[in-house]
Amino acid sequence: MPFTTGCATDGSLGSYEDIAMQENMRKLFDLSGRVALCTGAASGIGRRMAWALSQGGADVVLVDRDEKGLADAAEQFKSDGAGGVATLQADLLDRSILGDLVAEATSKLGAPDILTNAAGVNLRQPYDEITDETWDLTLGINLSTPFFLARHCVPGMKEKGGGSIINIASLQSYRAFANSFPYGASKGGVAQLTRAMAECWSSDGVMANALAPGFFPTALTKKVYDNPEILDHNARMTAIGRNGELKDLDGVTVFLASAASNYITGQIIPVDGGYTAK
Repeated sequence: MPFTTGCATDGSLGSYEDIAMQENMRKLFDLSGRVALCTGAASGIGRRMAWALSQGGADVVLVDRDEKGLADAAEQFKSDGAGGVATLQADLLDRSILGDLVAEATSKLGAPDILTNAAGVNLRQPYDEITDETWDLTLGINLSTPFFLARHCVPGMKEKGGGSIINIASLQSYRAFANSFPYGASKGGVAQLTRAMAECWSSDGVMANALAPGFFPTALTKKVYDNPEILDHNARMTAIGRNGELKDLDGVTVFLASAASNYITGQIIPVDGGYTAK
């Protein structure tokens, strides 16, 4: 049966089958009753992804070390009207707290069956300025935390019959940029980590995928956005002809968290305006 709007040409409602189809399509993307644990949720990509999930009907637990940013995000989400909202301030580099973090999130809104690993850092240091500390910081928050946090979430996801893990990869999962040794290594690792998660957990209904954003206006890309020449160059590198806007992340975030993507796992999905297509 071809997809229809459910209205006949005379303006009346279409068949019951058409209406039922529309309802089934809506349910595919409905996140009502789901609980999302969202890291890096005080700002940037992490905040936008959490907002999209909230607007899709999910209850969201916002996690970040920025207490003020968390409070601002929670106020906005509640004002916009959506599912339940809770906040947890945490330093995600401290692996010893991750189990307690998931337990506290569970006590607030229920066991998370959606996890967005959006917390990250990009220091953009020349290779000869990279220290043990900055290397470990970058690999720790960008690559290690997503694994260890996901591992704590998976038992609850399995008990609920499945879940969705959405990691954040990068253009640098595919290619190299200047002054990005640790960041590039971490994002290359995220791509393979996502595949390993999928191989291990998808048979239990836990799907793992990653978004690979192009250039979006966030705190991590401030240096890029402060340079009009580089910004224009990046826009011209895309097929669309512009850099990303945070709203461009809404649809794919809800899609990967919803039943609509139940047969998609282990994939790295570029959201880059065709940057990697050229």
